[in-house]
Amino acid sequence: TGIKCGGVLSAPSGNFSSPNFPGLYPYETECTWLIVVAEGSSVLLSFSHFELEYHDACAYDYLQVYNGAARDRGNLLGTFCGHSPPPPFSSAWHVMAVIFRSDRHVAKHGFAAAYRKDACGGQLTGLSGEITSPRYPESYPNDAECRWSIGGAGGSGPLTLVFADFQMEGGQGCGFDYVALFDGPTVTAPRLGRYCGSTRPPRTVSSTPHLLIIFKSDFNIGGRGFKAHFYSAGECQEVFTAIKGNFSSPQYPSFYPNNLKCQWSIHLPPGYRIKVFFLDMELEGRSSLTGGCDYDHLSAFDGGTENGSLLGRWCGKESLAPITSHSNQLLLVLHTDRNTAKRGFSIAYVGVVPMNVSCTRTDFHIQIPVHSLAQLEKNRIYLGTPSCAARVVGRNFKIHTRFDTCGTESQRRNNTSVIVSTLYIDFSVGDQEDIHQYELQCEPKKKEASVTLIAGPDPSRLSQAENLVDAQQWEGEALDAREIKSQDTSDIVFISICILAGLLMIIAVVGLVLL
Repeated sequence: TGIKCGGVLSAPSGNFSSPNFPGLYPYETECTWLIVVAEGSSVLLSFSHFELEYHDACAYDYLQVYNGAARDRGNLLGTFCGHSPPPPFSSAWHVMAVIFRSDRHVAKHGFAAAYRKDACGGQLTGLSGEITSPRYPESYPNDAECRWSIGGAGGSGPLTLVFADFQMEGGQGCGFDYVALFDGPTVTAPRLGRYCGSTRPPRTVSSTPHLLIIFKSDFNIGGRGFKAHFYSAGECQEVFTAIKGNFSSPQYPSFYPNNLKCQWSIHLPPGYRIKVFFLDMELEGRSSLTGGCDYDHLSAFDGGTENGSLLGRWCGKESLAPITSHSNQLLLVLHTDRNTAKRGFSIAYVGVVPMNVSCTRTDFHIQIPVHSLAQLEKNRIYLGTPSCAARVVGRNFKIHTRFDTCGTESQRRNNTSVIVSTLYIDFSVGDQEDIHQYELQCEPKKKEASVTLIAGPDPSRLSQAENLVDAQQWEGEALDAREIKSQDTSDIVFISICILAGLLMIIAVVGLVLL
């Protein structure tokens, strides 16, 4: 229709509005305004009038505000329609984008907005973002005071603040230049810390969905300043101690926010290992230059910190095989950059119960440390049927059973005769059924046993059994003398029967010759 709208707004302040404002805006129109101010500053955006066609999901006419230049779902601060104006916004860096779109039906009067450059400070409402001192990484100005109030839209959990760089004038009591943190939206909230000098402040987690940051410099002696990241701790930082669980990237299956560093830590009792199943994953793809996961990526570390062994680093859209930790702790870390967000991931995990399984030509022997299943009664652990429940012997749950009992059966796999049975560990609570199943397999000729998890976090989604233990041994535990004696006795009986049969055959042959 020839309607001109949108454009690049680079002045320190200005105004813009929908086409024809305050008249009715035209049908089938799309406008994009890109607001760019001096680097190191932020953009403050407010609306004085707002009237668009209403829809519950703003599917018809709408206005979108983005925390950056790219039309990227991870940068989206909000989508708005109807008669309620959007709240004031402050960008996390020096660029903000505003998009207006109308369909072919129902026109309204539109909107009027104003913006201005803010040298520092502002109201930050996204789930994540970055803040820097004025002119960072150049020396900050003297006599500056900036206030960043974080929270208030979209986030309902605590906030985490992490300083990536910090260099300011020092001094006893931080009485000259300083950064102060408050556990709430105003200075009347409890103070979380006051920092200066060249030592980075510790990671700070608020107890509310709001966090106030104040930066102040005096009349002389400056420094490089600081750079810090914030994110919603409730969606982005969790610790799991249950035997099984699941979690996902923030906002999954919608697009995750940009500029995140999220951590999920799994801590299980000693002896356990942790098996992680990737139910769905779509992150930003690999770098076309290096072929590596240089942008958004998910990493897994064996142990509770990023200093542990790297088990894997992934990006893009992949179908991943499960991974298993070597210890009872596992850390997963999600890094996202400033643009190109995707759907994210969904993960389930299950603790692999520490057990020792062995077999003879006639018997299964199973031992599980009591402390690893301390919350369970012995009848919750059984082989094949509940009548073959474990018994407590010393510090172990034990099951010792012959192959002709407890639901065991003979099968032929890979042209080899094996004995197979199922071990059940019942973690159910009330009406919540939660039974983990392990397949036990024995090759009698070699007296070799193995264990396979066949039902864990969600049996309907785990289509393939994963071999978890191959004659697994756990430190400090050994078969007691009675178990060893039992195995030896069964072998002796088998050999004795063979010898007796041989003697009877010789006697029979001799008798025939004499006759």
